[in-house]
Amino acid sequence: MKQIYSCLFFIVFTLMLPAQNITKKFTISGYMKDSLSTEALISATVHDLETLSGTSTNQYGFYSLTLPAGEVNLAFSYVGYASKIRKFNLKKDTIIHINLSGSEHLQEVEITANKVERIQEKTQMSSINVPIAQIKSLPAFLGEVDLMKVLQLMPGIQSGGEGTSGLYVRGGGPDQNLILLDGVPVYNVSHLFGFFSVFNADAINNVEILKGGFPARYGGRISSVIDINMKEGNMQKFHFEGSTGIVASRLTLEGPIWKDRTSFIISGKRTYIDLLAKPFITIANKQNDDETINVGYYFYDLTAKINHKFSDKDRIYLSAYMGDDKFYANYKYDHEYDYDKNKMGLKWGNITSAFRWNHIFTNRLFSNITLTYSQYRFLTSADYWYRERDWNGMEEIYQDFYNGIRYKSGINDWSGKISLDYIPSPNHYIRFGGNVIYHTFNPGVLASEIDDLSLDFGGDKIYAYEYSFYAEDDVKLTNKLKINLGIHWSGFNVRKQFFSIIQPRLSARYLLTDQLSVKAAYSRMGQYIHLITNSNVGLPTDLWVPTTNRLDPQTSHQVAIGLAQNFRNKYEISLEGYYKTMDQVLEYKEGSTFFDVGGNWEEKIQQGDGRSYGIEFFAQKKVGTLTGWIGYTLSWTDRIFENINGGKRFPYKYDRRHDLSIVATKMLTPKIELSAVWVFGTGNSITVPIGIYELSDPSNGGTPETYYEYGERNSYRMDPYHRLDFNISFIRKRGQYERKWIIGVYNVYNRKNPFFIDIHSKYRSDNGIPQVKYEYAQYSLFPIIPSVSYQFKF
Repeated sequence: MKQIYSCLFFIVFTLMLPAQNITKKFTISGYMKDSLSTEALISATVHDLETLSGTSTNQYGFYSLTLPAGEVNLAFSYVGYASKIRKFNLKKDTIIHINLSGSEHLQEVEITANKVERIQEKTQMSSINVPIAQIKSLPAFLGEVDLMKVLQLMPGIQSGGEGTSGLYVRGGGPDQNLILLDGVPVYNVSHLFGFFSVFNADAINNVEILKGGFPARYGGRISSVIDINMKEGNMQKFHFEGSTGIVASRLTLEGPIWKDRTSFIISGKRTYIDLLAKPFITIANKQNDDETINVGYYFYDLTAKINHKFSDKDRIYLSAYMGDDKFYANYKYDHEYDYDKNKMGLKWGNITSAFRWNHIFTNRLFSNITLTYSQYRFLTSADYWYRERDWNGMEEIYQDFYNGIRYKSGINDWSGKISLDYIPSPNHYIRFGGNVIYHTFNPGVLASEIDDLSLDFGGDKIYAYEYSFYAEDDVKLTNKLKINLGIHWSGFNVRKQFFSIIQPRLSARYLLTDQLSVKAAYSRMGQYIHLITNSNVGLPTDLWVPTTNRLDPQTSHQVAIGLAQNFRNKYEISLEGYYKTMDQVLEYKEGSTFFDVGGNWEEKIQQGDGRSYGIEFFAQKKVGTLTGWIGYTLSWTDRIFENINGGKRFPYKYDRRHDLSIVATKMLTPKIELSAVWVFGTGNSITVPIGIYELSDPSNGGTPETYYEYGERNSYRMDPYHRLDFNISFIRKRGQYERKWIIGVYNVYNRKNPFFIDIHSKYRSDNGIPQVKYEYAQYSLFPIIPSVSYQFKF
């Protein structure tokens, strides 16, 4: 409690400091938006060219800047948009709403380019923001634009494997990434067993990923934060946007319900693999007219949002997302008295929803209250009906029987959060707030039914509360030194036990020159919920479980230091080194798997420690006809568990020594756009047998049995991974209508990248004596794959 009181005192004391000198100072505030779509411009900058004081907009586009009375010369800027200048005599608090005109290929930002906050001036490090237009222009697997695959191209972020959308950030696992969609955590972000992500780029306004140097307002995970903001909906006019490709189609509609007051956006995506393949599967498998065979797979996403403006001080937002994957295989045989029916299915998906209320208490104090609900669920089922014929001594009788099995798991969250932004002066940007989450964990129940007899195996539901409070101040101490100082406290109440973690955060930047700065950061992170998974299972068998008296919370410590430089206001370059430790990470015990139905899940897992360290280089160009980036990572990641690998450290399965990506988009002419991506990565670490023996089994009549001897864990590396993807887009515009034909090629030079390695046996005769030779065999997944897609908007 003393620590909590100290935090509260820190907040109050910090808030009181700037109030000492407000004589002849007034505040300019308002919103910055896109002039056509009316979408909020997030992290746009506002600078006074006279005093060089400035600020940036928050995630709702709101800004506040306090300046001395007198003549001001304000520059409003955003990357890729034409800047605006406002000159006037500041005599009182003033509200100015600014709409900027955007261009995806603006050559350069004139007038204000040397005044806006550039990468070397920002306190935040280990952060990357990728423009949505650039994401949608890059080559995509099977023509499907995928946000998560683009993030895999960033330094410090590895993919889980060929074609998958999983993220492993600075040595962390997928469960250690806090993925927020309009402030709501999304627990499973994959479709098609990981080949696509759930996010529709047409409905997204802004994406930011944080790999370290975490501000105090974020918490709950220990490796990364991916903050995704949905579009708000156009308040001026209706707008359609969509695309169709070889595996899926998507459509987005937005527009005003009440012009300048209320807007909406609704966006949907569905694959039609099942519809296209169904007739061919039926023809190929059907043996006679009494059989019915139905096999298929599909996924869909549906996103919606309503935005209403009550006044310049009050706005509400209601947003929701729902998406599912479903695989099914049904067989039915019905002929006279013979009856046989099988149904098998896999289904998993997310639901998220949020209600948010923005209120401006004063022109310096902005608040956001959020109520959310989120759900992740996984269900697998198998049902079998059949009919048996018997003789009761006098006549034939027929009896119907049923066997069924179901496995389900999931997590439900209800949450309430309040956050406040207080901007007392250009030298302080203070944020503080709190959050409470009510968790319901269903850690896996297996239900079996035979006629009227039902049996259940697995753990009971677990209920828990998670709390957090934070305070941070982004403060400019001198013209050269700026720091972000904060503290995040979290608590977790489960099974009458209470856990808490205090998490200090500190980031700083020091300007060596106007174009070059050195940055440093330290952060401690805590995590109370965990994902236990078996790496050998290619299904979404995610078991989300809480911290308990037998399972400690995960924590991490991370330090980072780096350099950031801006060249000619077009190129941003950063070089960072980091060292990160992770405590109480999870792994299945040797011999335990997802499919074990006996015992409690807490008995199947163990905890250990991990670490990751490395160097990251990132060079990015966001404006002009040629845009893109180069990212390189040199890193080491390992784990240590008491009962795995003899208690010795071993490389993590996605430890990757070298990781390189080169991304480029070129507007060749106003009608032709080229884009390409080349990636290279050291092969994944795996465990393979180092010896194979065949021994006779006396209990089985002397039949030879094969035994494998394994070496140290993950001691073998697969071949390096590299691939080139290419797109060419043909664009045509007529007034408000734009259409784009995209021809893409995945894996242009048909590289046979390793997906997994197996052992093959070959038999041969040596002087009439049969010999067996064993060898490793590499399997690849995707060869060269062409694709065609059509995009439109009007």
